[in-house]
Amino acid sequence: MRFKMNLWLMRGTFLLAVVLVSGFCFSPYGKNDISSLIITLVLGAVFGGLVIFIEFRMHKLEVKSMLGAIGGVLVGAITANLVSLVVARMDFSSPMTHTLILFAMIYIGLICGIYGGSRVKWTASSGMFTEDSIRKTSKILDTSVIIDGRMADICKTGFLEGALIVPHFVLRELQQIADSADSAKRNRGRRGLDVLEKIKSAQSVMVQIIEKDYPDVKEVDLKLIELAKEINGKIVTNDFNLNKVAQLRGVDALNINELANSLKPVVLPGETMRVFILKEGKEYNQGVAYLDDGTMVVVDNARRMIGKTIITQVTSVLQTTAGKMIFGRFPEEPEVHGSTPQNPRSDRRFYERRPSDMEPVDDDRERS
Repeated sequence: MRFKMNLWLMRGTFLLAVVLVSGFCFSPYGKNDISSLIITLVLGAVFGGLVIFIEFRMHKLEVKSMLGAIGGVLVGAITANLVSLVVARMDFSSPMTHTLILFAMIYIGLICGIYGGSRVKWTASSGMFTEDSIRKTSKILDTSVIIDGRMADICKTGFLEGALIVPHFVLRELQQIADSADSAKRNRGRRGLDVLEKIKSAQSVMVQIIEKDYPDVKEVDLKLIELAKEINGKIVTNDFNLNKVAQLRGVDALNINELANSLKPVVLPGETMRVFILKEGKEYNQGVAYLDDGTMVVVDNARRMIGKTIITQVTSVLQTTAGKMIFGRFPEEPEVHGSTPQNPRSDRRFYERRPSDMEPVDDDRERS
């Protein structure tokens, strides 16, 4: 608060100084003319207000854009001087012509410097002047995808390219979750901070924490979208709503849930798979199992095998909007190749895949 007050005091002092200098030193119609004094005071106030307005706009520019603007103004002034030397030898040369050339070249240099500076990225490892095409490979991490934890495993694989960007407002949200009074939220926030540390320790990726913020935007999701637009990057998330909003706003979003679904193992009818029967199904004599990725497996004739691991043969695969379902069949009287089981009446059998075929292996025999 004190800093803002001092800043406004400096602006007022600057504006007053410009008006006084204009009134007493640059009166074009004579110092004794009241009307000319009023005109110069007004012009001085307009000039000072214009400078303060430019100072306001420069607050929204990044440092690289400001450096580009300064360089563009210098190049524009040098170019105007060279052009003026050529124009001075022509018939239409006049002081007004040289002034217009100077203003035009400075303006062109300023605009080109601002746009050119925005395409320059400073990195501690590779230095300055990184191409804009590299920026397109940058990925902005969402809070939910950091807490999820799977990003750390993905980073270890080396499949990701480009920089992983963690905005400061995402770190602030993680800290707020970690400091929450709710124990569940507090554990999630601490988990997110631990996962972020694992991501930073991965050798195959480069993590950048940027201080960019958007005070006018309150929601973190909208801030992520604005940042992605500005740096032309992609948002990495597992939030379905953020994914849809980003696509509607013209921003690329990478959903790791879609990545996980695409990496699920492909199972074809006729293949066999090993599953653990967890509970009974809705239909008669059905057993239900789940794969590691959460895919439901419904096995016919497997109700009596609840609590056991069996080998089932896939009969069909159903893909729905909610996910994938696999249907299999467990033989009531499995065929045995080569020999007859010692206790065919045993109900507690453990079935494994054999090189030749499926054979029952007695896990715990019950003798009558």
